[in-house]
Amino acid sequence: MRIRSHRPRAVLALVTAALLGVAGCGASGDGSSAPHGAVKGRPSPKPSPLWNRSPHSVAAVGDSITRGFDACTVLSDCPEVSWATGSDTRVRSLAVRLLGPEGAAERSWNYAVTGARVADLPEQMARAVAEKPELVTVMVGANDACRSSVSAMTSVARFRAAFQDAMGTLRDELPKTQVYVSSVPDLKRLWSEGRGNPLGKQIWKLGICPSMLADADSLGSRAALRRAKVRDRVEQYNRVLGEVCAKDRRCRFDGGAVFGFRFGTDQLSHWDWFHPSRDGQARLAELAYRVVTARQPAG
Repeated sequence: MRIRSHRPRAVLALVTAALLGVAGCGASGDGSSAPHGAVKGRPSPKPSPLWNRSPHSVAAVGDSITRGFDACTVLSDCPEVSWATGSDTRVRSLAVRLLGPEGAAERSWNYAVTGARVADLPEQMARAVAEKPELVTVMVGANDACRSSVSAMTSVARFRAAFQDAMGTLRDELPKTQVYVSSVPDLKRLWSEGRGNPLGKQIWKLGICPSMLADADSLGSRAALRRAKVRDRVEQYNRVLGEVCAKDRRCRFDGGAVFGFRFGTDQLSHWDWFHPSRDGQARLAELAYRVVTARQPAG
């Protein structure tokens, strides 16, 4: 009986495996099958940076501060002096600084609403998303702390949930849009700076931020405790803003710059001694511009 030799098959299998192995080792990430080092490929393009310091469009969401309320006339929005998107040459808004006057007029949008709280932010963000901006600015939280009483302030948990919802609304549609998040201003400093003005205190009695500004002349323990609780809540809101923003690679929090800004009465509206004046709006624009154009995010 003749025994068949399997050597040709074995040799063929070895040759096939070797050829496949060479092809596999030579495969590059772009699908090239050339052996490694045989052909010098094109240099890989540099990855785009996570943060563009010169975005080409800006949308703003938030509350009355971003609407320029009481900066021009009493009880009126004045979006032209908005720190975020205004056209006023004395303010030089963030949009003007980034895009120039003509660019800001064509490629910036202000969807902030006077009186808005963080719960209103997702709806505003949805409107901003429709413009497909490269940068969205967020300033919200003052109205969540400025309530009829301490107990009426927005809870930290609800504040976090609403802000996360707003960020989710943005990311569902625009995963690469950048976000600048301002800290909530220090409302206690506002009280300490404005309470020396008799007219301002009379206006505050009309119901402006009662949780902080009621009984402005009182230095008793109950009033002091109430103001301390409001300030503490603002600090908690700022921690939430920073923590949520830190989880998004294209989000920059100001690191508490607005909260820590040592504003005086020149930066307050002389209509209500609460909202920023033109000068105050200009300072907010400057702080935002520093964060947006910095090489590294705020520490």
